[in-house]
Amino acid sequence: MSIEAQTTPDALAQRLADSGLRSTPQREVVYGVLLKKRDHPTADEVFVRVKSELPTISLATVYNCLETLVQCDLVRAVNFERGPTRYCPNLRPHAHFHDEQTGATHDIELPPMLLDQVNAILPAAYAAKSVDIIFRGSAGSPRPTPAGDPGKAPSAN
Repeated sequence: MSIEAQTTPDALAQRLADSGLRSTPQREVVYGVLLKKRDHPTADEVFVRVKSELPTISLATVYNCLETLVQCDLVRAVNFERGPTRYCPNLRPHAHFHDEQTGATHDIELPPMLLDQVNAILPAAYAAKSVDIIFRGSAGSPRPTPAGDPGKAPSAN
């Protein structure tokens, strides 16, 4: 399913139905909030955004909606060590960069050949259904020296 196709209410309803679930106004609003501002919000941040449209919604309902969206493969749960889970509606293969200074999370598109190389190093008879790559750092941090060449700084290409 393409990214554009999964953003329609009908596509959401179909994906939920395929999982034996039904579309609800709460699930639709939570999903819409994630699609509207793709900044990897926490459940608490989603709750605050949803309250403007559904003033009576509870935090527990938001958590349940997010869990359902993750189980139906409409959203990815992203975890950074001990921090709260963040939610990402970008289902294309990609990595995340977590800015340790600001707390911001950015999607990093990965070249398909890189994912092929990662899969190629798996032990024989194993296939990864997903790969999570997380970069951590901050803007302005020096880049580490490339592996295998401790004296050479990376180029700024």
